[in-house]
Amino acid sequence: MFYLYVRVVKAKDLPTNPMTGSCDPYIEVKVGNYKGKTQHFEKKTNPEWNQVFAFSKEKIQSSVVEVFLRDRDMVLRDDYVGKVVFDMHEVPTRVPPDSPLAPQWYRLEDRSGDRKVRGEVMLAVWMGTQADEAFPESWHSDATSVHGEGVFNIRSKVYVSPKLWYLRVNVIEAQDVESLDRSQLPQVFVKAQVGNQILKTKLCPTRTTNPMWNEDLIFVAAEPFEEQLLLTVENKASPAKDEVMGRAILPLHIFERRLDHRPVHSKWFNLEKFGFGALEGDKRHELKFSTRIHLRVCLEGAYHVLDESTMYISDQRPTARQLWKQPIGILEVGILSAQGLLPMKTKDGRGATDAYCVAKYGLKWVRTRTIIENFNPKWNEQYTWEVYDPCTVITLGVFDNCHLGGAEKPVTGGGARNDTRIGKVRIRLSNLETDRIYTHSYPLLVLQPSGLKKMGELQLAVRFTCLSLANMIYLYGQPLLPKMHYLHPFTVNQLDSLRYQAMNIVAVRLGRAEPSLRKETVEYMLDVDSHMWSMRRSKANFFRIVSLFSGVISMSKWLGEVCKWKNPVTTVLVHVLFFILICYPELILPTVFLYMFFIGLWNYRFRPRHPPHMDTKLSWAEAVHPDELDEEFDTFPTSKQQDVAKMRYDRLRSVAGRIQTVVGDMATQGERFQALLSWRDPRATSLYIIFCLIAAVVLYITPFKIITLVAGLFWLRHPRFRSKQPSVPSNFFRRLPSRADSML
Repeated sequence: MFYLYVRVVKAKDLPTNPMTGSCDPYIEVKVGNYKGKTQHFEKKTNPEWNQVFAFSKEKIQSSVVEVFLRDRDMVLRDDYVGKVVFDMHEVPTRVPPDSPLAPQWYRLEDRSGDRKVRGEVMLAVWMGTQADEAFPESWHSDATSVHGEGVFNIRSKVYVSPKLWYLRVNVIEAQDVESLDRSQLPQVFVKAQVGNQILKTKLCPTRTTNPMWNEDLIFVAAEPFEEQLLLTVENKASPAKDEVMGRAILPLHIFERRLDHRPVHSKWFNLEKFGFGALEGDKRHELKFSTRIHLRVCLEGAYHVLDESTMYISDQRPTARQLWKQPIGILEVGILSAQGLLPMKTKDGRGATDAYCVAKYGLKWVRTRTIIENFNPKWNEQYTWEVYDPCTVITLGVFDNCHLGGAEKPVTGGGARNDTRIGKVRIRLSNLETDRIYTHSYPLLVLQPSGLKKMGELQLAVRFTCLSLANMIYLYGQPLLPKMHYLHPFTVNQLDSLRYQAMNIVAVRLGRAEPSLRKETVEYMLDVDSHMWSMRRSKANFFRIVSLFSGVISMSKWLGEVCKWKNPVTTVLVHVLFFILICYPELILPTVFLYMFFIGLWNYRFRPRHPPHMDTKLSWAEAVHPDELDEEFDTFPTSKQQDVAKMRYDRLRSVAGRIQTVVGDMATQGERFQALLSWRDPRATSLYIIFCLIAAVVLYITPFKIITLVAGLFWLRHPRFRSKQPSVPSNFFRRLPSRADSML
């Protein structure tokens, strides 16, 4: 995409106004109907601006570029000082990596352009693309309606996620803990806080002045460390009252950074305790250091701090850079354009969309520039990432910018000033062939309380270049996460809590950038609500399981038809194959693997030509009930009326009841297997162990091929020799007892 660039550097030797005796200069760049202005300086004849203006070549309808220098007048019309005119056909073209065009001094001309006037201005004019280094910081002709701080919110930027650490606090014991009530021994626990994260140890089971816990408390911390570790030892004086008996405030930078599973050294820390001194008056609030606490604290560098779901993980490297391996590839993404976007807000009584795109992969976030009031925006921006694992996902989201300093209002009503989500695209790198450019349009779908809505399409160009094929193949046999996640794993509850805290930290840190990457944008990209209950998602996952077993079910139906001789020719062929495998058992496994090899070759013809996109049918989003959608978008805890919450609770109980029944049936079948040898039913166990003895003798004296042949022929017998009643083993198994009899 080509742009006309005008760099206004400075001016010198400007004439003063004879009325005021001073000059308040500013520059106005005019190309056709587009005008851009610099700031004005008061009483300065040698101003410096160093500002760049960019005009889209597609929208230029003029053959000249006019640069006016004016003297600002607060009362009357601004005075004309001079101008410089450039012919568009004479403007040079610059393509990086060419060096920047050197600015030159130009003499100012009068209105008619016939003669020179006093004053000179330093300018550079060239034709370039959006890849020009001047583009990100330049004033755009497309953004003339943006005001104030909104100018900073339309620029493209690259962000880096903060470096996250797991902080492990092992609370071992405390000494000399004294209760305020000297008549009884304290029963204490330790409360630890890092920023907004608060965790507590269990209550010491015994009342003692030297309690022990040996508990691990895990926090998330981000560099640079701004928070401190605040520890308080509290006494459970009563069920409703906790007494603070001492505290310690420890900066995080003092703790050891661990790169493996070796234990770190423990340390004793004194607690500050504010109590009554021996004397009244001045020593009443004397600072004491009587209680000590024993801790083993470290910053875990061998873990990967999860701030996104492992299903869509884009980075799996450990925190410590020393443990990183070499990249195995390069990912190049061209964010080209979007088509058919819907109006997201109203400006001056008409619909408008100010779209920008955000891409997240690994630690690097990118944000394109905002295209103002355009339903078919073109960005044509290219970004590059290093790839350390092919089984990762890049996420791209399109948003409507609601922070441009205007008087826009959301289409949906309300006064919220959040950037509205337009849609999301995920691309798994392992789905891409190496060194191939994929140019494809992806639908932008958003699920709203009113239902599913297609917001438009996003056109992307993606290429994954492999640097080392051997390393990439080697990675397929390695664990997805660093080894510490498997040597010393966290519990599921810990991972959920830590991921939530990590997402909050990332959102806060990126929100402090300029321009900020807003919290709602970061949360949408990181799927902050993916763990929340949704009837729609539950149905979608259930039908995913059903489709997963559809192949097995189809195979079992086919075998059932073979056994029932529905197609005698097929059944005879199966008998022939069965006899061959019985005679040559060494062919069984080679036949199975050769069969899978040919299936893979056959399916190669039908391989996907483009990466998959969001599937509305798979997500069960097309036929979802409005009340289920309303429940999915409800807050937590619920903000609905009592009767609505009661209805949804009853519906959830109904679904949970069915799940409970299925789980109970599975437990019953497992307990029946255990009952075969547990003598809960003495007659059944006696029959089973006698059968096992007879079977052992028969299998010992009979060749295995004969046993297999007889079993196969019995299984494939003609329907004339079959009974419609259940088989004897099935009847025997269903009569076995389970522990369901003992349940209340």
